[in-house]
Amino acid sequence: MFVPKKIFFTKGVGRHKDYLQSFELALRDADLEQQNLVTVSSIYPPNCKRISKNVGLNKLQPGEITFVVMARNATNEANRLIASSIGVAIPADGATYGYLSEHHPFGETQKVAGEYAEDLAATMLATTLGVDFDPDLAWDEREQVYKASGKIFKSFNLTQSAEGRLGLWTTVISCAVLLSE
Repeated sequence: MFVPKKIFFTKGVGRHKDYLQSFELALRDADLEQQNLVTVSSIYPPNCKRISKNVGLNKLQPGEITFVVMARNATNEANRLIASSIGVAIPADGATYGYLSEHHPFGETQKVAGEYAEDLAATMLATTLGVDFDPDLAWDEREQVYKASGKIFKSFNLTQSAEGRLGLWTTVISCAVLLSE
């Protein structure tokens, strides 16, 4: 059984005339181009410690199978705004699992996309933990309710946005990288 013990976050942008190459360049910008990435669903593992990107990258070897939660978006339309965002919600009880969300919109600023992804992860965690809230409240109001409940320790997001350029594919990625040790 593999339950990740550590996690780090990274993001990147790539631009190229070919779609696949733009993705490769986004991976390079995120420093994940040497990994064999396996995407997984969105659970923040219990007792999982967040580490810095640099510490996490030093634990990886070229060619290693690496589990990630990835948000990815691409466009070849000039001036089209794209984003990729990972939302994170960590419970106060570290022995309980949290949530990671992926969001990959068109036309949303980095701030709007990030808040949406964070809201999504926090709402999933809040409903799992039985936090009573009004789903029609704005995110900043619900965030206060979630944190006041004492059941949600922290929420945040990692978001990458970019604008498409004429004649090029633009790809954005945001990743949560899960490590065994």
